[in-house]
Amino acid sequence: MVGSVCILGFLIGCGVSYSENEGEVSMSIKLTSKAFQEGALIPSRYTCDGDNVSPPLEWSNVPDGTVSFALISDDPDAPMGDWVHWVLFNLPASVRSLEEGIPAVKELPTGAKHGINDFRSVGY
Repeated sequence: MVGSVCILGFLIGCGVSYSENEGEVSMSIKLTSKAFQEGALIPSRYTCDGDNVSPPLEWSNVPDGTVSFALISDDPDAPMGDWVHWVLFNLPASVRSLEEGIPAVKELPTGAKHGINDFRSVGY
């Protein structure tokens, strides 16, 4: 494998599969937050009912050959239907965490870039 972009699912771990010449390989990235437990409600601080800042995130079990990450925070049961709250891509493979309150700017010092969310803005 030359290199890959790994997509991190917000709030859940992401299972990724790909095919190689010798067969199929399965990889699992573990995504966690110090701010809440898996399956628990997100504290109001990280919602529009609170400060609306991005939560701290960490990930591990990164597949060999990863060159960058993409993060998508998706709310499949939002009142208006599936809703994307946050898109961040081009995170370097050396990055394994994000601190709370990532600034809503087009490009971060690491080279990571924000995509447009369903609020039609960049950032969380």
